[in-house]
Amino acid sequence: MLYWLTELSDGGDIFNLFRYITFRSGGAFMTALIFGFIFGQPLINVLRRKQGKGQPIRDDGPEGHFAKAGTPTMGGLLILSALVVSTLLWARLDNPFVWLVLFVTMSFGLIGFADDYAKVSKQNTNGVPGKVRLALGFLIAGIAGFWAASYHPEALQYQLALPIFKNTLINLGVLFIPFSMIVIVGAANAVNLTDGLDGLAIMPVMIASATLGVIAYAVGRVDFTEYLEVHYVPGTGEILIFVAGLVGGGLGFLWYNAPPAAVFMGDTGSLALGGALGAIAVATKHEIVLAIVGGLFVVEALSVIIQVLYFKRTGKRVFLMAPIHHHYEKKGWAEPQIVIRFWIIALILAMIGLATLKVR
Repeated sequence: MLYWLTELSDGGDIFNLFRYITFRSGGAFMTALIFGFIFGQPLINVLRRKQGKGQPIRDDGPEGHFAKAGTPTMGGLLILSALVVSTLLWARLDNPFVWLVLFVTMSFGLIGFADDYAKVSKQNTNGVPGKVRLALGFLIAGIAGFWAASYHPEALQYQLALPIFKNTLINLGVLFIPFSMIVIVGAANAVNLTDGLDGLAIMPVMIASATLGVIAYAVGRVDFTEYLEVHYVPGTGEILIFVAGLVGGGLGFLWYNAPPAAVFMGDTGSLALGGALGAIAVATKHEIVLAIVGGLFVVEALSVIIQVLYFKRTGKRVFLMAPIHHHYEKKGWAEPQIVIRFWIIALILAMIGLATLKVR
């Protein structure tokens, strides 16, 4: 919205700053961060009052989690509110990719909100049926995949770009839409599975989104793409503003989610943020890089898949408990130890993913 102040500029005044994505990204970050600090505690107070007993705790979960009973959930509302306000304020609202990632984020946020509401109102861990969640998720992701392809350059439409191999494209044709659906829904559910310890999911989400934001900015500038020899996708640079709002809102949330958490993100936040990562990857043609940058989420999801399949086949378990962060809890690792070590892994993977921009 503030971008339109550039119409008042003669090219040499303060209004000219609003032409720059980097300046507006800084504004979006600060807006979301301040929003989180101002409205965080009031939101927590409302959630605590409305939810009463807070998020239900699984009976078969790690013993240490029973002490968290009564902690309110749906804290993702704080992140999403900060993100939407900052994006609408600082981004160019005529950019289709901005609306694409907002659509996916808010749509998955609504699914998560419905799931959290069902759990809290019934005071059990059974929310919206999994098949319903998946069906709605795939519908949203299908729309997003078609949307992204419609605004990609003609040479990139329905193509899969490979990292490292600079000129290699795989023509997926109509399969690009289901592929996009898997990427977005997979990312949403992988982040959802990771959100099991205080602060565990939000920091890797911020790290992954910041990395994808840099990639979005790079592939949206023709001079950068020529230097890096990556595919140019006009308009994706504005996604950096969305990402800045996400990181600012995420930090504001982490202030209250740091151990011991005063509020949980809930599916409201985890599904929305995971969907956002998938949507950014699809928009920027970096779907495979997302698997590297978000490698921690991939491992968390794979640990669940492996555990379920192996148990059905043999009646035995590979991990003491899945997702894998619970396995380390069962082994006696302290919660802060697991969280910080997983943060470090997420940062390492993000740097590897970012390196693919230049390794061609």
